[in-house]
Amino acid sequence: MPTTAIASTEEKKRLVRRLAGDGRGFAEQYGFPVVNNPSRLFQLLYLSVLLARRGDHRRAVQAAVAVREAGWDSAARLARSLHADRVAVLRGAGQRGDVDALADLLGDLARTVTDRYRGDLRRLRTGAHQDPARERLLLTALPGVDDGVADLFLRETQAVWREAAPVADRRALAAARRLGLGRSAADLAGLAGSGESERLAWLVGALARVDLERRYAELTA
Repeated sequence: MPTTAIASTEEKKRLVRRLAGDGRGFAEQYGFPVVNNPSRLFQLLYLSVLLARRGDHRRAVQAAVAVREAGWDSAARLARSLHADRVAVLRGAGQRGDVDALADLLGDLARTVTDRYRGDLRRLRTGAHQDPARERLLLTALPGVDDGVADLFLRETQAVWREAAPVADRRALAAARRLGLGRSAADLAGLAGSGESERLAWLVGALARVDLERRYAELTA
């Protein structure tokens, strides 16, 4: 049964405070801090690649954690890993489907980030002159990064790459529509507060989790 949308402005503000109140975005809820340094940004990128695949988001997070715990916490380290080792780690973390292809993809992604940006995605941002459209274009030129992956990555990094805001992925927008909070990233930015890209990142991350975990009823009870 469809959830009843929240009607009044005050109700919307209360719900936004509830959703964004713990001060953590989607990635941080699962142990991936949003920090503007090379290793953390690259971890957010491969987490986004894994989350964009079909399947349980918790399994994607487990795979990202396993990659990090294998010592591949930077582009350079993942680039030096062996294909067979990546396959073993991904399978051990519960990945299904064509794991060989996924292992290839992660290796290609790491090597490309290392070769083009010396492992530092801040160089991509600098090369784009902090222009959001150019940042997205350079991101989607990386192996395995389409617009959906870019949305997931920028959903998190808008907290520190403020020029990228407002960004909301499809699940966050689905939740926002269903809860009556708006239909666009701009609508959510208005509720989060003008210039509050960090708070917006927390809000859209929370909304994405609501949709993934089907937690609508508890929010409108």
